[in-house]
Amino acid sequence: MSTRAVLEVIALGVEDAIAAQAGGADRLELVTDMAADGLTPPAETFARIRAAVGISLRVMLRLCDGFTAGDVEALVRAARELRAAGAEEFVFGFLGEDGGPDLGAVERLVAELDGCRWTFHRAIDRAADRDALRKQLAEVPGLDAYLTAGSPEGVDEGLPTLLAEVARQGEPGYSQRLLVGGGLRLEHVPRLRAAGIDAFHIGGAARPHGWTAPVSAEAVREWRTVVDGAQRGSRVTS
Repeated sequence: MSTRAVLEVIALGVEDAIAAQAGGADRLELVTDMAADGLTPPAETFARIRAAVGISLRVMLRLCDGFTAGDVEALVRAARELRAAGAEEFVFGFLGEDGGPDLGAVERLVAELDGCRWTFHRAIDRAADRDALRKQLAEVPGLDAYLTAGSPEGVDEGLPTLLAEVARQGEPGYSQRLLVGGGLRLEHVPRLRAAGIDAFHIGGAARPHGWTAPVSAEAVREWRTVVDGAQRGSRVTS
């Protein structure tokens, strides 16, 4: 029996969150400022969204564009405020100058989060060595997913990497779930599901009228239908 795959939708505010939940999303990624590819929202925004919907929420911890941590103590303060507001799941991930994970920043945040679950975001797609990064982070508490397209260029380019990594599930560094997002299209889903990938992340795809318009419940529902219809192990023809 196939398990239901996770569908995560980017939400910028309450209207987005309500529409995403109505369309069948399992989880939200809460961000602000998509012009900078998503930064930490105010704790007040989190609290309003938390009060409006019942699905899981992962909150971005990222204060500046790019993949460096910047002011780590400011990140810690933001995490503390969000935890005080009730946040229990997060999204972050930083690279050092060598292209490897910024372990200092990651471990400082993980200590503040005290066991909360979190996703390492698309910084992995810019890493100098994906395999080394995953092995370095293998035992970091709370890390349960990588948000990745397999390539900085998106899923079209990254598909071979995604398929190779899911085939390594269970190896050291490969126990975390692959949450596929970044140039993801509906036609990618059947092949990814057949390979065993069971988590999908959409942002612009949930907004047919662009980022200035809210999430469309109908668009999310279409993704829910395709994700649920493309069951793991199904036969996919090329």
